[in-house]
Parts: sequence; structure tokens; C-alpha cells
Amino acid sequence: MKEEKQPDVLLITGMSGAGKTTAIGILEDMGYHCIDQFPVELIKNLGEIIHNTQDERYRHLALATTAMDYPKFLNYFENIDVKVRVVFLDASNEVLLRRYKFTRRHHPMLLHAKANTLEEAIEMERDMFDSLIERAILRIDTTKLDQKGLKGILTNQLSFQEKPVFAISFVSFGYKHGVPMDADLLFDVRFLPNPYYIEALKGLTGDDQPVYDYVMQFEQTQQFLIRLRNFLDYLFEQYEQEGKTHLTVGIGCTGGQHRSVSVTNWLYAHYRDQYHCYKGHRDKKGTR
Repeated sequence: MKEEKQPDVLLITGMSGAGKTTAIGILEDMGYHCIDQFPVELIKNLGEIIHNTQDERYRHLALATTAMDYPKFLNYFENIDVKVRVVFLDASNEVLLRRYKFTRRHHPMLLHAKANTLEEAIEMERDMFDSLIERAILRIDTTKLDQKGLKGILTNQLSFQEKPVFAISFVSFGYKHGVPMDADLLFDVRFLPNPYYIEALKGLTGDDQPVYDYVMQFEQTQQFLIRLRNFLDYLFEQYEQEGKTHLTVGIGCTGGQHRSVSVTNWLYAHYRDQYHCYKGHRDKKGTR
């Protein structure tokens, strides 16, 4: 019988402005179930969920916490049956001041009226951490570290998978509704014959077999897919080697009903056995 491992809980803490939010985003891409600003008053409820749920997401959990709440989180998790680890993010006072002035955010110590100035807030928070950071298994100074550097450290030190999952989202859309803002790659299929002008197909979509068959029957469609597949094969390999964990590929036609849906379905079917794939039809009837 396979031994069940303890749930893994990462506490992401450190100086405000040192990069906790960025770290949480990176850890989420690595497969952790991430929670930012979780109310410490509900910590027992979270503990019950971790131990009672069948949801695999809670096997690897990352929580971002402030200096004020960190001791309570640590004390609780050290006394229940979980593997708890602490990641501490730091930066020089000068850099923290500059980051806060640039973002115009309010420091937690100012929000809770524990300090009167930003400089005082930073010093007060640092004093609070002096007796707490020894528990950290990983201390990262982000003073001169960019996001790529932080990602490299977290991936090398905290990955529980052989490598981060590379996921691809294929999304169809209609140009008349605007392009998807989150698309990394965009491909225009408006040059393909349009089923909209076939009366029997006009009211259907690319999810319907007659429309799909109509779009796929043309030589220009087949030639396009051959060239697109070769291009994407190369790009996906390069993006994965570079360390990118998610890519969104947008396929557009005029209205987002027929051609783009058909091609998106073909791409999803072709790549789903090679990569972790998703598909969506942003403007297809019934999806808006």
C-alpha cells in the first residue's frame, strides 16, 4: 500500500514590498494551490479542509502572510499533521521605500495605525521579523533580483514536480468583438471559406460536425494546418525550454462562430496528448 505523504504547506512571508505577491504567482504556475491574504481567524477551518478534503490541490498549499499574522500561522501548522516550510523574502530598506513610492500602495503597518511614516513602518516590520526568520528554510533577497531570477530560485528549491507543467490554452474569438487581451499568439483564419454564407450552416457553429467538416474539407485549410502545426511544434518546444508555464493561442475569424471554432477544436485534439491543454470559445453562441 502506497504511503500517503503529509500535506505540504508553504508560508510565504517577509518584508512588505519584497515580492510576496510575485512569489505567489510563480508558485501557482509551479502547481501549488495559492492563497493570498487568508484571514488568520479562519485558520482552523483551513486546517480541517486540508485534512478532510479529497481535493488534490490542498496537498501542496502556499499561503502568503504578513509579519503580524505569520507567527499565528506558523504556530498552528507546526502543531497539526502537515509539513510546514517558511520562505522569507527580504530587500533593502531603500528598495522597499522606492517600491512603495512607485506603486503608491499603503504599508500594512500604516494601515493598522502601528506606524506614522513609511520609514517607521519598514523598521517596525523588520524588528518584528528579527526573532522569526530563523525558522525559514529559504531566505531570498530581492533587492537586485528580477522576476525571472526569483522564478529560477523558487523552481529549483521548491518544485515538487519533475518540471513545471507547460499548459496551452487554445481560444477561438471573433475579430468584431476585439482580440483577447491575454493571448500570447494570434492567428487569423478569415481567409478560409466562410460557412456563414451557407444557409444550412449559418446557424450552427464549429462545434457542430457539418460546420467542422465544411471548414476542414478545403485544400487551403489543410495546407494552413500543416504549416501552423510545424510552426507551433517549434514554438512550444522553445517556450517550454525557456521555462514558460502557460501559453494562450488565439484563433480568430470574423464572428467567432465557425472557422475559428473549428480550427481551435482541431488544434486542441492534435495537441492534447502532448501537452496539458485547454480550449475555449470566447464568442461562440451561448458562451458570452
